[in-house]
Amino acid sequence: MDRLNSMKVFQRVVDEGGFASAARALDMSPAGVTRMVAALEEHLGVRLLQRTTRKLALTDAGESYLLRVRSILHEVQDAESAAAAHTRELQGTLHVLATPVLASYFLSPRIATWHTRHPKVLLDLQIDPFPQPRVEEFDLTFMVVDEGFDGDIVARPLATTDWIACASPDYLQRMGLPQSPAELGKHTYLKFQWPQNSGHYGRLTRLRPVQGGEAVEVDLKPALQTTSFDVLLRAALDGAGVTFLSRLLVASHIERGTLVHLLPGWIFGRFTIYAALPTRKFMPARTRAFLDFLAEFAPQGGPKA
Repeated sequence: MDRLNSMKVFQRVVDEGGFASAARALDMSPAGVTRMVAALEEHLGVRLLQRTTRKLALTDAGESYLLRVRSILHEVQDAESAAAAHTRELQGTLHVLATPVLASYFLSPRIATWHTRHPKVLLDLQIDPFPQPRVEEFDLTFMVVDEGFDGDIVARPLATTDWIACASPDYLQRMGLPQSPAELGKHTYLKFQWPQNSGHYGRLTRLRPVQGGEAVEVDLKPALQTTSFDVLLRAALDGAGVTFLSRLLVASHIERGTLVHLLPGWIFGRFTIYAALPTRKFMPARTRAFLDFLAEFAPQGGPKA
């Protein structure tokens, strides 16, 4: 039995959701796929898949085995790419996970340039609002974390971004321009709903001076709360109220004048964009190339976004 090929077939059966679909994807006969999975189960002495007429399901042993198989096959692909990198251009699949904001505003604007440089690399970009627990499953995981982050991961900081107050000119014409954090209490507030385990969860909104000093807490009454930054941005642009968003999202709107940066001496928080790596010792050439490529976009004088 070719164990490596059997692993590949087993993984494809799971990913495709069935033996027939896997056979088509692998250009094999369904009987051949079934035989390879059965031989693998016999070799391991355990059933990996529960087969019914309607669906396919992993057993507990199958789930554990699949996690290791994915890691092993990933390592094999990395080793092949590393060996071939000396004689040919970068190729293969780069598995990337990112939060929705980073996918839309940090990675997407750079994809065309990346593809022009490395046309044979498939960028497989998956989206998850809370990606940290899945770091081991991807080549790179992009996330935004608060200052003082001390997660048990291998990560490279790429840029920092401030969370700033902003509103549309139309809204400010109607409601007036706040001159201090306390005056925000008189305004319509568009709130991001932070998770309970974050340092920003609670009734009061904490602001701190950019140049250092005492932070202040303001009691803001939200007219809208949501877990979508895109919804907040759209509502602010439409004149619905005041919100706090990453400079990464709003910089272009402030430059065009469709949003106004309020209270420039104060920020809601300062966050760092990280590229987290799995704990594998070997970094594929395409992964290193993508990290170096993104580093080119860090502004001069410090990684601000």
